[in-house]
Amino acid sequence: MTLPPTFPTGLHRRDWLLRSAAALGGLALPAQAQNAADGRRRLVVVMLRGAIDGLNVVVPHGDPAYARARPHLAIARPGEDGGALPLDRLFGLHPAASPLMPYWQRGLMGFVHASGSPDPTRSHFDAQDYLESGTPGRKGTPDGWMNRLLAGLPGPHSASRALSLGNTPPRIFAGSAPVAFLGTGPKALDPKAIDQARLQRGLAKLYAGQDALSQDYRDATQSRQDMRRSLAQARQRPAGMQDDAPSRDPSADAGAPSARSFAADARRLGELIRADAQTQLAFTSVGGWDTHVNQGGASGQLAGRLSALCEGLDALAQGLGDSLQDTVVVVMSEFGRTVHENGTGGTDHGRGNAMWLLGGPLQGAAGGRVLGEWPGLEDRALADGRDLAISTDFRHVLAPLLQGHLGLDDESLARVFPALPARGAPALKLLRS
Repeated sequence: MTLPPTFPTGLHRRDWLLRSAAALGGLALPAQAQNAADGRRRLVVVMLRGAIDGLNVVVPHGDPAYARARPHLAIARPGEDGGALPLDRLFGLHPAASPLMPYWQRGLMGFVHASGSPDPTRSHFDAQDYLESGTPGRKGTPDGWMNRLLAGLPGPHSASRALSLGNTPPRIFAGSAPVAFLGTGPKALDPKAIDQARLQRGLAKLYAGQDALSQDYRDATQSRQDMRRSLAQARQRPAGMQDDAPSRDPSADAGAPSARSFAADARRLGELIRADAQTQLAFTSVGGWDTHVNQGGASGQLAGRLSALCEGLDALAQGLGDSLQDTVVVVMSEFGRTVHENGTGGTDHGRGNAMWLLGGPLQGAAGGRVLGEWPGLEDRALADGRDLAISTDFRHVLAPLLQGHLGLDDESLARVFPALPARGAPALKLLRS
């Protein structure tokens, strides 16, 4: 490798070598190592960038105002042509989400409707930032809530304890605790320059010290080796599936892959988590949900993307295998969409949405249930006269999972979600006793 004649201002030669090697090899650079926890209980967060239309995913067919507000986009009642899949007397699931129905029927899946961020912004950038920082309305928070969670979990540290799937480091994992990064596609961990024995020997000598940068290098190298070994064990298993294209507004997706790309990567992600006993937290994002135009109802743009997403979630669960019993998957989006359809066959930026929950720990609690207080869709009940009102702060869904599932104590929870408001209603019962 040829070094440039000069280095960027303030960048030590060792720093430049490490970053160059990382770029050549797809090597993730974690920051300082901190403490971690029991890897048997896992949390996977899937971010739907672009604001998915939760009203056409978890369909309130029992609310008469729903069909009136969406004469062209409303999903029909269960039992009708193109109708929703029945969940309970009020709600049904979009027919394109049929791959998830077996999990609902087994009590492994639930939803929290009318949930979201209390901040009223309808900016994709700001809303995603607040969802990932865990501090709605507060700009400038330096780190993401999953990184703060990683730092606060009990138990021993490992280089691959937190895993981010995607080609762009997400805001949610920004911070000082180390995170392993895995690119998308089946060749993400194929051998690269960084895996050459000669280069590794040279870098090992260069970073043999006890300083923070040397520890970063060792963590990054170890996490890559762990992931390659774990993924090699699962390479024989097939991947998934289907359709799609990015949003009309690229900024809404923030570099996230499409639902089809997620479907192809999801099984591999699940197998990697299952094979590496040290991996406890994982994050990925899926774009393509900013459906201002030609959204469609039971078929069309949203239906195609939703089908691929749900096939991907099914593939993720299949890849997790038996470890799904100790894993909770959370699916969330930055905000919902307007109750009334617009004049171009779509929906615009709104407020309340539905959070999805999947995993064995939900059985006997949130599994097979749609939770949250339903505010209704009558005009007088809408936020700003146009949107589904938010009755559940997204942090009040995550907090009981972090404590009841991952064992986070009160002091650590306060660091993960600072200034978390007290919940007016009784706490959501999400997990089995």
